[in-house]
Amino acid sequence: MIDAGAELDPVHPVEPPPPRRPDGLSTAEVAERVARGEVNDVPVRSSRSVTEIVRANVLTRFNLIIGVLWVIMLFVAPIQDSLFGFVIIANTGIGIIQEWRAKKTLDSLAVIGEAKPTVRRDGAAAEISASEIVLGDLIELGPGDKVVVDGTVAEADSLEIDESLLTGEADPVVKRAGDPVMSGSFVVAGGGAFTATKVGREAYAAQLAEEASRFTLVQSELRSGISTILKYVTWMMVPTAIGLIISQLVVKDNNFKDSVARTVGGIVPMIPEGLVLLTSVAFAIGVVRLGRKQCLVQELPAIEGLARVDVVCLDKTGTLTEGGMDVTEVRPLDGNDEAYVTRVLRAFGSSDPRPNASLQAIIDAYPQGDEPAWTVADAMPFSSARKYSGAAFEEADGTVSAWLLGAPDVLLAEGDAALTEIEHLNEQGLRVLLLARVRGDELDAPGAAAGAAPTALVVLEQRLRPDAADTLGYFADQNVATKVISGDNAVSVGAVAGKLGLAGAENTLDARRMPTDPDEMATAMEQNAVFGRVTPQQKRDMVAALQSRGHTVAMTGDGVNDVLALKDADIGVSMGSGSEATRAVAQIVLLNNSFATLPSVVAEGRRVIGNITRVATLFLTKTVYSVLLAILVVCTQVEYPFLPRHLTLLSTLTIGVPAFFLALAPNKERAQPHFVRRVMRYAIPSGVIAAAATFATYLVARQHYSGEGALDAETSAATLTLFLVSMWVLAIIARPYTWWRIALVAAMGLGFLIVLVVPWLQEFFALKLVGTTMPWTAVGIAVAAAVLLEFVWRWVGRRFGA
Repeated sequence: MIDAGAELDPVHPVEPPPPRRPDGLSTAEVAERVARGEVNDVPVRSSRSVTEIVRANVLTRFNLIIGVLWVIMLFVAPIQDSLFGFVIIANTGIGIIQEWRAKKTLDSLAVIGEAKPTVRRDGAAAEISASEIVLGDLIELGPGDKVVVDGTVAEADSLEIDESLLTGEADPVVKRAGDPVMSGSFVVAGGGAFTATKVGREAYAAQLAEEASRFTLVQSELRSGISTILKYVTWMMVPTAIGLIISQLVVKDNNFKDSVARTVGGIVPMIPEGLVLLTSVAFAIGVVRLGRKQCLVQELPAIEGLARVDVVCLDKTGTLTEGGMDVTEVRPLDGNDEAYVTRVLRAFGSSDPRPNASLQAIIDAYPQGDEPAWTVADAMPFSSARKYSGAAFEEADGTVSAWLLGAPDVLLAEGDAALTEIEHLNEQGLRVLLLARVRGDELDAPGAAAGAAPTALVVLEQRLRPDAADTLGYFADQNVATKVISGDNAVSVGAVAGKLGLAGAENTLDARRMPTDPDEMATAMEQNAVFGRVTPQQKRDMVAALQSRGHTVAMTGDGVNDVLALKDADIGVSMGSGSEATRAVAQIVLLNNSFATLPSVVAEGRRVIGNITRVATLFLTKTVYSVLLAILVVCTQVEYPFLPRHLTLLSTLTIGVPAFFLALAPNKERAQPHFVRRVMRYAIPSGVIAAAATFATYLVARQHYSGEGALDAETSAATLTLFLVSMWVLAIIARPYTWWRIALVAAMGLGFLIVLVVPWLQEFFALKLVGTTMPWTAVGIAVAAAVLLEFVWRWVGRRFGA
């Protein structure tokens, strides 16, 4: 937690306001400050360092346990019984390499998506990296820009800054020259410039900014579920291992080295060491795959989170429509002269140095001509909260006029005759702005809209994204509800959504009539699909209302008015061309600005969740039968039936190799909640059946064989049963079958058969079936266990759901 103490107090800065430098620093002054180290050198990292990756993959609790057991085995047993150590080294290496690949992808995408502030030096404005800002730099601001360092306002043009991400205060703060600004806040309206007074780690939100933009393994159901499983495994493993050690080394009077080998053979398979590895690998490969599609995943579990989403809230502009618009016509009202209206609109284009999409369309339609330009006497930039902008002009003849341009249903009184005409245009999916005249002294007055005289309607046509319809269709097929939330007129937004085939697009609601009670708001959100005239705070409230009903909500957007909702949503998705503030708070940034990339993210998340659930069942089945076998051995006071080499072979063929392929395979299953419960409801009965069948074979073999080599024969029979039962678990998990899944299961079975028939492999793994009666008995017990497995899996599926 950052201490907002005296040295970081955003309200009472320690240093006095710097002198005004309208041209910014000179090149020589910048060089001096760089030499003194007065640079914004906060290391913004999009991923863990290589050292952290290696440490995270090597220094784990289970690697430590296995490492100690491996060293012991290297001294007391043949190399065959130490194979499990080499497998762990290989697995850890794979994990490091895959995460390093993901790091490189994230780093390269972060550079592409990095926002570059505009800094004025030597009188010229240029975009530079945030890390190149020096103390005293003059940094320009416009709507959507994030304040990257602390400073003092030098220029302000109706500048409004939202500091809610830092202070929790929801209302934008009007800033004037001399006022302090904090890094981490962002501009919601107006423009200006500020002088940097604190850079690097001294800046108020430097630590927050670094943490927000770095590679994080934040909480997710998958990761927390695996952590819970590993905690329970540890609790089971410790007492069981102690009992096994005492049983094999003290109670049984065996050869010491053989007892140690069999003890280690009982402990090692209890550890689901590959489960964590495969989860990390699956996430890392997902990042690489999405990176190729220009999708920056700023937090890895966001891949999983989007797969669990059941409601997607979309901002229309920039998501369903492209950023640009076209003016289709201008309709003067109340007999106003069209030529005069055109002059007003042309003048409006010069009133805002950072025009939004609507004003840019007007600028494109009415460029400055040869006639004398009007002088901008005053300007009020567009604000999503008030839904209009304003400007006052000194006309060519010296007359001063003031105008508002914005939402007709905000500027016009309810029941105005023009609203009927506007409604018809909105029903066609057209966007309509009203140009209204006001008194010059009322331009920024709170009630300016009430006294506005309607002058003309400006009709705009929005450009639909060609891929939006397919993406909306995908979410509909996946039973993900889509809600279009926009600041525009609800009927117009509904018409656009209808053109794109959104189900329920006819169910529109003007947010000004939205109930404020959270429960009633949630009901309205569930009953309607399109919402218009939504304020930034309402977007945030809507997300909270849906979450209160148990929905997992994703929010997409690109404008500064989307920031609060993006931050509060379970998954925030920003367009790469969006404002710097939206990219900073979103977990996923679509660098190609294509809404159509979202299905790829959902697919990656489903692949990770579905496949890790599958392979987790394999790993935990092994843990369960290993613990139960150890308990049965301790209770019956017999030798542990397996050496480490046997279980290394079984784990490789029935878990390790197939799990790797299954974890990375395509998987379109819808993500299901309760990961731990879903895994354990299958792993526990499977492990119990496998342990019972294996130990039954072992006890029968102890009665069947006698004399020298009896223990080896008993071990071979028990290994055969355990392999066959484990293979059946694999065969169940591999369903539904495809050609490669059948080939995978068959290849694993063939591998074990080769070990049984090749003499040097028989010797290497100490596996040799003696006679015919006991091997066929082992097969028969395994078949009975397989039938029981089928019955139990189907019963669990019916009883608890798939």
